[in-house]
Amino acid sequence: MARLGFVRPALLASAAFFAFSADSAQAQSFSCPKRGGEFVFGQEAKVNSLDSHASAAISTRNIAMNIYETLMTRDENFNPILDLATSVDTAADGKTYTFKLRQGVKFHNGKPMTSADVAASYDRYKKVGIERGMLDVVEKWETPDPSTFVLRMKVAQPTFLENMSSFLVPIVIIPAEHAENPAMQLTPIGTGPFQHVEFVPDSHVRLKRFDGYAPNAAHKDIDGFGGYKVACVNTVTFRIVTEPAARVAGIETGELHAVEDVPAKSQETLKRNKNVVLKEWKNFWIQLVEVNAGFPPTDNLKFRQAAIAALNMEEIMEAASDGAYRLNIGLQYPGQAAYSEAGKETYNQKNPAKAKQLLAEAGYKGEEMILLTNKDYTSMYNASLVVAEQLKAVGINAKLLVLDWPASAQMFEKSQAGWNWFFDAFGNNPVIGPISSVRKFAEPQNAYKPKTPADVDRPFNEAFQEMVNGATPEIRRAAFARAQQRLLEQGYVVPFGSLTKIQAVRSNVENFRPYRIPRMSNVYFAG
Repeated sequence: MARLGFVRPALLASAAFFAFSADSAQAQSFSCPKRGGEFVFGQEAKVNSLDSHASAAISTRNIAMNIYETLMTRDENFNPILDLATSVDTAADGKTYTFKLRQGVKFHNGKPMTSADVAASYDRYKKVGIERGMLDVVEKWETPDPSTFVLRMKVAQPTFLENMSSFLVPIVIIPAEHAENPAMQLTPIGTGPFQHVEFVPDSHVRLKRFDGYAPNAAHKDIDGFGGYKVACVNTVTFRIVTEPAARVAGIETGELHAVEDVPAKSQETLKRNKNVVLKEWKNFWIQLVEVNAGFPPTDNLKFRQAAIAALNMEEIMEAASDGAYRLNIGLQYPGQAAYSEAGKETYNQKNPAKAKQLLAEAGYKGEEMILLTNKDYTSMYNASLVVAEQLKAVGINAKLLVLDWPASAQMFEKSQAGWNWFFDAFGNNPVIGPISSVRKFAEPQNAYKPKTPADVDRPFNEAFQEMVNGATPEIRRAAFARAQQRLLEQGYVVPFGSLTKIQAVRSNVENFRPYRIPRMSNVYFAG
């Protein structure tokens, strides 16, 4: 068996070491320079649940990833690392993974974590997890003793550990007694440095320090979603502040200690405020729409192609980001190993004449095209306003359907009717890797139903299977290019460009480091 230790798994995007050296283990671990205080974070979108198995919403992940932990996660550079596991041995045939669990880990209810809880968590995820398709390749899991969890595969899959470490909709570990909680109704008890206190829908979520938390001694500091985590502040309150001006006012007055998003028009003013520090995160997400190809008029390929041909991406992204963007052809960022411009002929065409010709070929008779959007995420709403006007300019009867973020996401996930384009963004998906970028369009790999006709898109699914199971990184990268080409040319997803996110913190807040979600561990107040 190969032990993670110094093992290089065959990852698609890059090779990564699951390695913890003796020097790292002996280095001085992070210690809070100051403890205490009530930290208030201004979050821009409402929260539909704290169920990390069943909710893919970033607003859920913002909070839940401070409560829960996983066997494996991603580090600062998005490479897989161990979290609640101290090691994983891989059998020579690649069909058995044996995880040894960290000792001394407790749930927020005081119960020690054992392999029985891990197995129960995987049982629940297999039933309700958004990305439960990743477990289809697993034959069974076993718990030979309280500190050992074993996964036995039906067939070897070279990307399995990469998939398992995804934090898009992570397999968080929960107490076994909560494994039967229905989807979206999970009791929020985890093993993380903060524990749940209160959830008031549309208002706030309050967490407090978990005094029974045992940091991961294999690290000396926080590392992505893993590492050595410490709760320095007494409480964290995620306050829902959907209005950008209110977030700016809150950070200026000190009512908020950090905010998730600062509009471009307010950044110059805040730069002059000595009590505020701006923090930039480039490539925060790819702004896009996901397409319902099973509901008219977007069930017609010619119509989908017409709508895409009408789009001017510079105008859309300028409105979405106030200029803080760059054009981005596909579903990875330039510089990533799997980045591809496959499908570029569909991108940023700005061709009204072509759009009108395709509409005529589609036999379009003025039916409504419903644009499902929300005001919680200003960038999505502003993009939808511009898109609507560009579509109207070529003769498409575009109508906005504006809901709050949880309601719009719920309609997208659950309803096959009543909408045509869903305004969304891929933030975590691209950085986790190409498989996460396109998994939701695959069938039957996960719980998402592809917004395609009943006959599943075979060319895409064949490419996706090769992405997951291809023997070498080169084969998997080529398969991703084919998968992206198919998605773009068939009009199943329409990327606009990549957005830069500007966050802000009060100057007395130390060690707040932007990441894919706001990490509250190792953050403290100065003075």
